[in-house]
Amino acid sequence: MDTLMKVYDKAIESHLDRHCTFVALGGGVMGDICGYAAASFPHGVNFIQIPTTVMAQADSSVGGKTGVNHRLGKNLIGTIYQPQSVLIDTDTLNTLPEREFASGFAEIIKCGLVADAEFFAWQERNMDALMARYPDALAYAIKRSCEIKAEIVCQDEMESGLRAILNLGHTFGHAIETSCGYGEWLHGEAVAVGTLIAVDMSYRLGWIDNSVVERANKIIKQAKLPTRPPANMTAEMFKSAMALDKKVADGVLRLVLLKGPLGNCVFTGSGGHTGVP
Repeated sequence: MDTLMKVYDKAIESHLDRHCTFVALGGGVMGDICGYAAASFPHGVNFIQIPTTVMAQADSSVGGKTGVNHRLGKNLIGTIYQPQSVLIDTDTLNTLPEREFASGFAEIIKCGLVADAEFFAWQERNMDALMARYPDALAYAIKRSCEIKAEIVCQDEMESGLRAILNLGHTFGHAIETSCGYGEWLHGEAVAVGTLIAVDMSYRLGWIDNSVVERANKIIKQAKLPTRPPANMTAEMFKSAMALDKKVADGVLRLVLLKGPLGNCVFTGSGGHTGVP
């Protein structure tokens, strides 16, 4: 919130008006803050996304979600506001430290799990090349992730239904981020663990077989991402943080879980679950 105020201060001091354009150059947090500032100053100005991280290029720069965190929960303040364009140059990924680079692959892996089994299998075959930052492999992984997300967002921009499948692992992941303090765990690291918790829950419910659990664990390890929550994270801490998650509706927490063949999922909630092909 302090950073958002600095953006507003600078815009007002510079006498910007509704004909200006905001440009977000950086990672996911930069895009979220810039987009939310553009959506609300003075009542909406143009903005352009130029994402420079794997996370931002493959996920957060596409779809129009903008916002800031609240101390009680991740992404609780925001709006959906589409950029005029998203400009992706994968050469910027060569500037990233290893941990930041790996973090973004949680979202790429998620896309395969919930929407494209063939893409997931491609990742399994090419994860070593991706970790080695081979340009062609990176370009395809990011391009396909953007295509999957764009296809889903076009059908449900405001997340009244289908778009929620993109939240696989995020409810658990956001709980880790909120409980540990923002910045202790990178978003992708928390989502990676959250995804494995969701996969494990899906298996315990009998909705997927053990091979999916094994494949998910293996690929997340290949991507150099954590597979277990923080050692001090208790079930009560998860429950407390998840109770404030934005996906709570009418007091009921909705989860995205896998069901059936890879590439299929369901929303859980009151009264059972709703399938999504």
